[in-house]
Amino acid sequence: MFENFNEKVTVEDLARVAMFSKFYFTRMFQRVTGISPGRFLTAIRLQEAKRLLLTTSINVIEVSHLVGYSSVGTFSTTFSKAVGVSPTEYRSGGGVAQLRCQGRTSRNSHNPGVVHGKVTAQHPDELGVVFVGVFPGRIPQGRPVKCTVLDRPGHFRIDDVPSGEWYVLSHSLSKDRNEVLRVPLDDDLGLSVGAYGPITVGAGASCGPVNLTLTPKRMIDPPVVLALLEIRSSILTEVG
Repeated sequence: MFENFNEKVTVEDLARVAMFSKFYFTRMFQRVTGISPGRFLTAIRLQEAKRLLLTTSINVIEVSHLVGYSSVGTFSTTFSKAVGVSPTEYRSGGGVAQLRCQGRTSRNSHNPGVVHGKVTAQHPDELGVVFVGVFPGRIPQGRPVKCTVLDRPGHFRIDDVPSGEWYVLSHSLSKDRNEVLRVPLDDDLGLSVGAYGPITVGAGASCGPVNLTLTPKRMIDPPVVLALLEIRSSILTEVG
């Protein structure tokens, strides 16, 4: 997928390479990565689109074709939903998405609950600020339901989480990369990620402890296509 993301890659193609049946391959892929092959491929394409938008001057139509989309409308819709802003807005903002950590109003938002826990890492002193967000799926995309930012790995509490089934996703950059927080990020160098869930949040209830362990991002971890890293710059302005 990484080598052929701009081609018409099908599940049948992937299963053939892996020498599995289509159904067994799909089941095993989702067990290992947490998401389907199709969603993983989409994340790879959007990660490359972000890089092209920030490092080249080619127009959005060309970008969409280069990452495997035949329709610029489909590309723009998919990009906006996953990253949080449109391709044009992402480029014009230099990769800094002006989103806020309050999240969005969601289903069953009456009498919301609390999610609390702790983020740990093998070498916490090497990490910078830590993003923790509540999402409806295993891959961070779109606006988080609710989120928070920590100065370093440690305890967290997220209030006003709507009732429902959610995933708690976290990431952090090494301090070296945090020194250039507003520089467009087009690779996973220094990126650590963690995931927990699904969890069920009840009305007015406290859910936890949710314990997340940050580890260096691996190839089998879904690409972080949401402008989470860029969201942090605007969050830090708010809380600082």
